Amino acid sequence: MSQPTVTGAGPAFTADPADGRLFRTSRVVRSVDVTPAGRLRFDALARYLQQAAEDDLADAGWAETYTWLVRRASVAVRGYPAHRDRVQLRTFCSATGPRWAERTTTVAGPAGDLIQATAVWVAITAADGRPVPLGDTFHRIYGPSTGGRQVSARLSHPDPVGAAEGRRWPLRASDFDTAGHVNNSIHWAAVEDVLAGLDWLPSVAELEYHRPVLPGHDPRLLTERADGQLSVWLCSDGQRMASAVLR
Repeated sequence: MSQPTVTGAGPAFTADPADGRLFRTSRVVRSVDVTPAGRLRFDALARYLQQAAEDDLADAGWAETYTWLVRRASVAVRGYPAHRDRVQLRTFCSATGPRWAERTTTVAGPAGDLIQATAVWVAITAADGRPVPLGDTFHRIYGPSTGGRQVSARLSHPDPVGAAEGRRWPLRASDFDTAGHVNNSIHWAAVEDVLAGLDWLPSVAELEYHRPVLPGHDPRLLTERADGQLSVWLCSDGQRMASAVLR
């Protein structure tokens, strides 16, 4: 089965840091990670990225009491890994804010770098989910690779005013993680539901998390396509829970 081609070249990838921590790991693209055409899905990619981040923290001996909640993510694509490919992941802290940090992860195949994802994660207490300062331990381990770069946690996607299409997007028990809300990879699964009906793939995909999707919510999946851009929203009870922009 032929696969749609990537449109556009996408932005240039950020280089690995000259100083500081750079963690490396690898994954094999399994049959559960791909579309029927054999292309790595975005939700599977999101799991790879989260697993690499968790492995990095474990390898660094991370023992802080707070946890992390993703605020936004941007993925730039030169090419999509395929079924049975072994991909290499390189991940590092690329910027910080008062209570959040940016992680950049590059996914490489046998022929070179294919995907680069940049995600802003907020440091929160496990008890009540309130943002907390990163602390001295974080800056000692992860600060050098940032080169002093600062990043904002602000969101920028528009509301779904005039979205052309909408339908229910039922939740499953398996969608919820240890934080008690829908895992960030599941939001990417909603994006895949939209892409499945198109003969098109993006070279840039951005996802913003506005509010947690909790048990009892009844999300609707809204879409709009115009001017070479696809916009996707998950909404519940009249509120925007997450949004994606693909181009």
